[in-house]
Formats: sequence, C-alpha cells, structure tokens
Amino acid sequence: MYLCAFFFKNTNIMITFWISLAVLVLGYVVYGAFTEKVFGIDTNRETPATRLSDGVDYVPMKPWKLFLIQFLNIAGVGPICGAIMGAQFGTASYLWIVLGCIFGGAVHDYMSGMISLREDGASLPEIHGKYLGNGVKQFMRGFMVFLMILVGVVFVNTPAQLLQSQFAPNMSVYVWVVVILIYYMLATLLPIDKVIGKIYPIFGFLLIGMAVAIVAAFVIYRPAIPEIWEGMQNLNPKAADNPIFPMMFISIACGAVSGFHATQSTLVARCMVNESQGRRIFYGAMIVEGIVALIWAAAASYFYHDNPALLSESGPAMVGIIANRWFPKAIAVVTILGVISAAITSGDTALRSCRLIMADFMNIEQKSLSKRLWVAVPIFAVTAVFLVLSLAAPKGFAVVWQYFSWANQFLSAITLWAVTVYIARNKTGMYYLISLIPALFMTMATTSFLLVSKTSLGSFMPRTAGYVIAAVFTAVTLAIFLRKEIVKKA
Repeated sequence: MYLCAFFFKNTNIMITFWISLAVLVLGYVVYGAFTEKVFGIDTNRETPATRLSDGVDYVPMKPWKLFLIQFLNIAGVGPICGAIMGAQFGTASYLWIVLGCIFGGAVHDYMSGMISLREDGASLPEIHGKYLGNGVKQFMRGFMVFLMILVGVVFVNTPAQLLQSQFAPNMSVYVWVVVILIYYMLATLLPIDKVIGKIYPIFGFLLIGMAVAIVAAFVIYRPAIPEIWEGMQNLNPKAADNPIFPMMFISIACGAVSGFHATQSTLVARCMVNESQGRRIFYGAMIVEGIVALIWAAAASYFYHDNPALLSESGPAMVGIIANRWFPKAIAVVTILGVISAAITSGDTALRSCRLIMADFMNIEQKSLSKRLWVAVPIFAVTAVFLVLSLAAPKGFAVVWQYFSWANQFLSAITLWAVTVYIARNKTGMYYLISLIPALFMTMATTSFLLVSKTSLGSFMPRTAGYVIAAVFTAVTLAIFLRKEIVKKA
C-alpha cells in the first residue's frame, strides 16, 4: 500500500498513461488470443523454414530471436518520431496508439505474417495478388519497391543526422550515410542469421534501454503529462491546415497501424518453425511497439505542454531535446543510440525485403551471392540518389517523410483488405470483421488525406467535399467486397 502511494505520488499519477499501458498489455492477452483463434493455427503443420530451407532467407531460428528481429524491424523511427509528431495533435494520440495497435496494427501484422507462413513465405505483393487480383499484384509490386526504397532513405537520413548532430558535429553527415549504407548492403546480401541474427541483440538492448530510461524519467521528474479528460484539442502549430482526422492517423503509423510491418512479417515468416509462435512474434511485437510509441507520445506531450514553442521542432530534434534535458550524458547517449538503432534495424530489413520482392516477381533465385548482387545493386543506387536529394534540398526530408507516411498507410489498407478476403474465404461466419473494420478505417483515412491535405488535392477543393468523396469511395469499396466475397459465397 505504501509502495503504491509512493509510486503514484512520484509519477504525478499520469492516469491516462498508465491505463493506456495496461490496456495494451490486456489487448495482447485477450484480443491477441481471439485473433489467433480466428486464424486457426495448426501446430503440426510443417513450415517453409524447414521445408524450403536455403541457408539464406529460409533459415530456422529460435522464437526469441525472431521476436527480437520482428520488433526491431518494425520499430523504426515511426513509433518514436511519428509518435512525437502525433503528440502535436494532443491527447487524442493516446487513443489512436492504444486502439489502433490492438484492433488494427497487431491484427494486420499477425494475419499478414501467418498468411505468408501458409503460402511458403510469400512476399506481400504475391499475397495481394492471390486475394485481390492480378492487377493489384502488379501495381503493388512496383508500389512496394518504391515504398521500401523510401523506408531505406528515411531510415538512413534520420540516424545519420542524429549521429552527426549529437556525436560528431564537425563531421559531414555524408560520412555517416556511407557507413550506414555499407552496413545495409551487408545486411541485405548476407544470410539472415549471419548479420541480422548476430547484431540485433545489441540493438535490442539499446532500444529497450531507451524505453526504460524514459519511463524512469516519468517516475523521477513527475512530469505533468496532460490527461485525456482535459480535452483533446489539436495543438499542431498549423492546426487549421492539419485536422486530427486524417492527419494524426497518417503521422502516427508505426505505433498504431503500419503497412511496412507486413513486409517484415513475411520476412520473419520464412524462419519460423511452428505456427504457435506467431502470436508472440507478430501480435506481441506490435504491442511492444505500441508501448514504445505511447512512452514517446507521453514524453513529447509534456514538453509541448510545458513549452509550446517546441511544437515547431522536428521529430529527430525533439529526441535530442528530451534526452539531453532529462538525463545525464551517459543515459542520454544510450537513449539517442536506442533511437538510432530503431531506425537502422528497420532500414536494413526494408532493403532486404525490397530485394526479395524484386527477386520474386523477376523469378531470380537468391541462393547465390551473384544473383543477390544483381538485384540489390540497382536498389542501392536509387536509394543513394534519393538520399542525396533529401539531404541537399532545404525541405527534402520533410517531403520524403510525407510521401513515406502516406504510402505506408495506403499499404496497410491494401493489406487489411487482402486479409479480410482471406478470412472471408477460409472461415464461416463474420470473423472477417476483425480486419474489415480497420480496413475501412484506413481506406477512409488515406483517401481523406489525399483530398484534404493542403499539400495534395486539398488545396483545390473544400474540406467537406474531400471528406464526402472519401466516404463515398470507402462505401463503394465495401460494396465491392460484400458483392464478391459475401453475397457470392451465400
């Protein structure tokens, strides 16, 4: 009792944060088990890792390593910088992180990974094609190559700038870019257990250390983090042009729902040895990422509330501000390195996924190093060009981030529709609702963004008209699904 009193006294209570944290954990226990039941695991089914083992991409690995790889793959700068920028929209960000993670993102990650497991470790475009049609498959092949390159650009740019600004201000940022790209090339070409499997435990330690440091700061400094009942006002410095819907739902992607995650789920699916591991690896990793996003959103909301002038700072800049103001130098270094490791461990597997996607649709075997090089070199050449442009232009990174964020959420909508069709075809009853509802929501959000954002078509039409068109498009998409998959089946 005395311990509880001390704890709440020294955390300034922070009721919204602690309840949100508890709900995320409860979501894994309850809704995660329900999602697993909907899929219907078969613990006796042989997996691609053992049946198609090639020593490169299909490599049986231990569950704890796969969880760590999945978590680090998906926990890029999105649940950190994305959550920080999302906190500019106020306490509504807490709701999106918690509900989006449990009912959207974790279902999306789990189902895409498990479907890939059943489809011999198929890449995401192949899954899209099987359940949404060949035209969608061909489009998504090109779209996803473009997205993976954007992910590579974002996740080289951010750690390179953090390394330069925090540790070597006199060194050119391009030196760090070259160093990170060399590591990415090795991680893309070498067998998954030789580089990624060996170095990820170190990155995992840094990432967990970062999250623990922030939570410890909550206890020590007792920050007055805004509570949800204090109002969900939009604090964005350009709130008039950035309504909470859909802008917040595009900004906070990796901490709630992220299409990029499904590309990583299919990568990890090739290394699983039993279907029972899926819930811990896919659903569990997403819940842990939601916790990371919640921690950073809460920290940022305190700093924004305490000093509104910080609302104009970028996500990477806020990482440095939070770390350096709250921690002594050694802990600040661990925190910043944790953010850097989060970015690097997503960028390397994004480009590895890009290689596999291209190899799949060009039907190029990847067992030999020469064939892997043949596919990877053009990918890295294009990535390097985008990197130079994003670093050279004054607002280059902001433009790349915006396109990355929208493309990421668009991919999540397409994947959720493919999952919905899969469930409708393989399960009786209305179990497809677990993915249909988030599919509809993300369709509405991504379409609205194109029609409402002032950097897109929103500059040419009234906002209300944009919402109406997006709603009509979403309704038509639902009608097509019901007619093709539900009415026809009945």
